[in-house]
Amino acid sequence: MSNDGNASLPAPTASSLWWQVYPLGFTGAEKAATVHPEREHRLLDLIEWLDYAVELGASGLALGPIFASETHGYDTTDYFHVDPRLGTDEDFDALIAEAHRRGLRVLLDGVFNHVGRSFGPFQEVLAKGPAADAGAWFSLQWPEGAGPGDEPEYRDFEGHHHLVALNHDEPAVADFVVDVMDHWLARGADGWRLDAAYAVPSSFWGQVTSRVRRQHPDAYFVGEYIHGDYAGEVEAGGLDSATQYELWKAVWSSLNDANFYELSAALERHNDFLATYAPLTFIGNHDVTRIASQLTHEALLPHAIVVLLTVGGTPSIYYGDEQGYRGVKEEREGGDDEVRPVFPPSPDDLSPLGRPIFALHRDLIGLRRRHPWLHRATTEVLQLSNEVLAYRVAAGDDALVVALNLSHEPQQVPAPGVRAVLAGDAAMDADADTAVVPPRGWAILGAGE
Repeated sequence: MSNDGNASLPAPTASSLWWQVYPLGFTGAEKAATVHPEREHRLLDLIEWLDYAVELGASGLALGPIFASETHGYDTTDYFHVDPRLGTDEDFDALIAEAHRRGLRVLLDGVFNHVGRSFGPFQEVLAKGPAADAGAWFSLQWPEGAGPGDEPEYRDFEGHHHLVALNHDEPAVADFVVDVMDHWLARGADGWRLDAAYAVPSSFWGQVTSRVRRQHPDAYFVGEYIHGDYAGEVEAGGLDSATQYELWKAVWSSLNDANFYELSAALERHNDFLATYAPLTFIGNHDVTRIASQLTHEALLPHAIVVLLTVGGTPSIYYGDEQGYRGVKEEREGGDDEVRPVFPPSPDDLSPLGRPIFALHRDLIGLRRRHPWLHRATTEVLQLSNEVLAYRVAAGDDALVVALNLSHEPQQVPAPGVRAVLAGDAAMDADADTAVVPPRGWAILGAGE
């Protein structure tokens, strides 16, 4: 279905920044689907938060899974309809229209590596046995003499037996994924996050994205990659970006351990990525412990936010992080619940305790949007020790200097070519091209605004 009033916005620009929401948790949906669901129209609850996202400075809304599934959304059962726990396809249309009216793009979460056991083609396999036409969609091993009603062994996702892996060598699977992507892009979505992209052959992504771009040339594709050859996977898969887990880890680990050498090394590798694409950067998402809980001291939280919003890439802010929410991911059933919480009905219902962190996010995002060249800027380390890091972030003739001080003493850092403190706290000595950053402090320095 196509909605003329929901036409996609232009392709993402250098000022793109996502506010990521996990809808099932955000809206307080039931943990599991029911046999005869009543639609609750919870997707419409997100409309109340769109102005909040704009105030934060976001230019896009990155949604977690919204399609019919068995439990957490990553066990999809029907890719062509909104999960009844969230509402209707028409609720999706309304959300898209309201987001686009505010200039917000919408990114969907596509789980195309695996499906839930209730997914139609897999149910056909279970019902018809080896004779099922859909058998080629999966990697199956049938017991000898198997027939209708027998269950095969099958490849799953990382040992989760309820997540049935798709066979990406099967042309019908590629056709299906293309159809799903085309359907929702035509309905107004602006792009796709590709869940577990690292588990899917890059050749599969390459053929799918090239086909989808014929109808939707401005669609944005970002793959979830945890490790490996990010740049190679992006190029081979025809993607625009990949999740930058290496930088995420280096940010909190270097702050906790007072080891800026780790972050310096990660920034050098980050520069390599920026030569070919703009990574999706983050310090929190739906799969990891919240940054406020991950750090050993709350005084370090601003330093992490500063790094995220001053280095090259496309930043993503996970809902609640901009309020200083806490939450620990645990490796157990339900272990993600704490990092996927329900949000209050409206921004007015938020605790005032989160206002300082929100204000810091808003101010730094504003600074970033006034310097859109940061999207592809690279970093040069100017000073490095365990507890002090100063780096110059630049693109062409445009540059800022960022200084981070973890020590309990004031620290002098080089500040070449800058004359003003744009954010944070520092005492400038422009004649000496230096600045002094207070204990446990940080500063962003520039030519002035």
